[in-house]
Amino acid sequence: MADKSPSNVLYLAVLPIIHIDTGATEQVLTMYSDKSLATEFFPDEVDTYIAMFTKRTKYFTGGHVERYDCQRESTPSGRVIVRVGQYVG
Repeated sequence: MADKSPSNVLYLAVLPIIHIDTGATEQVLTMYSDKSLATEFFPDEVDTYIAMFTKRTKYFTGGHVERYDCQRESTPSGRVIVRVGQYVG
């Protein structure tokens, strides 16, 4: 596969979910196209989230989506955001 630029640039975000009916809580990973919505991870935790996301990308590929890749980007605060390249063919 030839190297090419990602078709879409997205940013990883962790969202807390509270179920109103039961009060159960969970966290979900999602992606946004707006960098300002990215979660700022601590450097010692970002690899765990990237690994979790990467392991599940096989369920997002298919159709026109070929693959994803993740790039760490440092922020002025010393934390890290995750830039996700989505490759569509």
